[in-house]
Amino acid sequence: MLKLAGARLLEERDALLVRSVLDSAPVAACMVAARVEEVGVHPLRLGGELWGYGNKLTGMCFSGANLIPLRGGPAAMRAFADRALRRRRVCSSLVGPAEQVLALWNEVAAQWGPAREVRADQPLMALSEPPRVAPDPLVRPVRPDELDRYLPAAIAMFTEEVGVDPSSDGGAASYRARVADLIAGGRAFARFEGDEVVFKAEIGALSRTVGQIQGVWVHPDRRSTGLGTAGTAAVADRLVRGLGRTASLYVNGYNTAARLAYRKVGFQQVGSFGTVLL
Repeated sequence: MLKLAGARLLEERDALLVRSVLDSAPVAACMVAARVEEVGVHPLRLGGELWGYGNKLTGMCFSGANLIPLRGGPAAMRAFADRALRRRRVCSSLVGPAEQVLALWNEVAAQWGPAREVRADQPLMALSEPPRVAPDPLVRPVRPDELDRYLPAAIAMFTEEVGVDPSSDGGAASYRARVADLIAGGRAFARFEGDEVVFKAEIGALSRTVGQIQGVWVHPDRRSTGLGTAGTAAVADRLVRGLGRTASLYVNGYNTAARLAYRKVGFQQVGSFGTVLL
C-alpha cells in the first residue's frame, strides 16, 4: 500500500479555494464545476467526494461514479491513488485531463486492472462563438412525452461508445431515469423523422460558463450525410447564443470523421482528456 501523502477530504470551508481551482480551468473542470455550483462541496449533496492535495490545492480530484483527477503532479496522483485504494471501488471509469488520468491509472492499475479500455488521446474542444455551419433547424429539445421514442437512440449511442448496454444487468430503470432527467432539464436534443431519432446529443454538464456536449449520435443509415455536423452545430448554438456559455466536448482521437465534423463547426482543441473504462 502506498504511504499517505497528504490527500484530504475537502469540505465547505474549502469552497472558495475549490471554486478558484475550478475557475482556473473552466472547460476541463466543467463536469465537476457544474455540480459544485449547484449543491456545494459537502459530499452528501455533491454525490461524491472532492479530495485535495497541498495547502493551496495544487492537486484536486473528484471521487464518485467517475474518478476525475482535475489537477496535480505525480505526488498528488500517488496521494489520490492511496485514498482510492483504501476503500471499495465505486467508480466505473477514470476521466479528465489526460496527464492526470494516465498518471493516476498507473498508480491504481495493479489493483483495479485490467481496464476494459484505455483511451489516452481524447482531444478536448471548445467553441465560444456561433458555429461556422448552419445549425439544423429540425434539431430541438426532446419533450418529456417523447422519452420512449428517444431512449432507444440513447441506448444505442451508449452501447457503441462504451461497449456496454446500459439497460442490461438490472440497469434499465436507472438509465431511463437518467435520460428522463436530461430531457426534463431541457438538455436532450434530437431530430425526429417520424417516430425515429436520426440525430441526438445532450448537454451532459452545464456550469455557469461552459456546457459540455455528450452523446452525439447519428442513426447508422444516415451517417456521412451531414446530419452530425449540422446537429452538433444546433446544440452548440443553443449553448453559445442561447445560454451564453462556451460549448465544449471531447472526442476519441481515432474518430477522424467526428474530429473533422467538430472542426468544421468551429470547435478548437484546448486540451487533451483521457478515459479509462473499468
